Amino acid sequence: MKPPHRPHSGKNRDSRPSRGAPPRGTQGETPGSERRFPPAKPFAQPTRPAPEGHPFRPARPPAPRPEEPPRGTLWLVGPHAVAAALANPARRLRRLLLTEEAEAALALRLPPPWPLAPERVERARLEQLLGPEGAHQGIALLADPLAPPPLASVLERPGPALVLDQVADPRNIGAILRSAAAFGAAFVVVQERHAPAETGTMAKAAAGALERVPLLRAVNISRTLVALKAAGLWAVGLDAAGPALSGDAFAGRRVALVLGGEGAGLRRLTRETCDEIAGLPMPGLSRSGGMESLNVSAAAAIALYEISRPAKTTP
Repeated sequence: MKPPHRPHSGKNRDSRPSRGAPPRGTQGETPGSERRFPPAKPFAQPTRPAPEGHPFRPARPPAPRPEEPPRGTLWLVGPHAVAAALANPARRLRRLLLTEEAEAALALRLPPPWPLAPERVERARLEQLLGPEGAHQGIALLADPLAPPPLASVLERPGPALVLDQVADPRNIGAILRSAAAFGAAFVVVQERHAPAETGTMAKAAAGALERVPLLRAVNISRTLVALKAAGLWAVGLDAAGPALSGDAFAGRRVALVLGGEGAGLRRLTRETCDEIAGLPMPGLSRSGGMESLNVSAAAAIALYEISRPAKTTP
């Protein structure tokens, strides 16, 4: 007797299991039986510490963010910056935080009594206030920013001047202030809008020079150069393409060194307002190649040395 006719299901004949073979995916199990798998083995932990960034080692928790100082104040850190600020009567002081070891170190640099009574704190508290990368050395001073003096008052100070055209890195400005103090510069001018405000980073890089060298802020650098030239200063813009800067050429003249911002250099209007353009001789550039110019703070130090050294006398 023939089996009853069954309509075609539309599936490919090749997809049907062969007669006598178990259905696919059952691994030989009989229909209706439950599938059984061996119990999962626990994941083997590495026997040695995994390198940093390994997926089996948990990532380090992010460093805690430092607390923001009260509005209108800043933290000065490090023995040089704090000692100079404590000795500056023009600086308004708020709080002085010291660890036990740092208090003794500060006393050697600036003998007490200090104008502000210190607060003894632990290093963990300073890191909470300033962050673990604050490089505070156990010393922190909360103070108000210095008020920029007027141009007329700083012109009475002897020595050359420095004008920074959109120098934006506070570490560079701090290093330039430090060089200005070392070579007897009268003051430093930065642009109001395109230069950072006074910060602890700037003060630490200045190593106390922020308290000794006036830092002025000008709305317009070109108009400030015009005022300096009217007061008798000779504006010299630094540019790698200019002729070599020679201190002998400026003997008897008071110089205002003008330096451009990181990467961009002097702007066109600033360059045109200068009395002349000069560069720093770099004999190693032609031999090694690849380096177009120096860092702005390094260039300022070399230029200050060149115009400050005694003039050569001819026999």
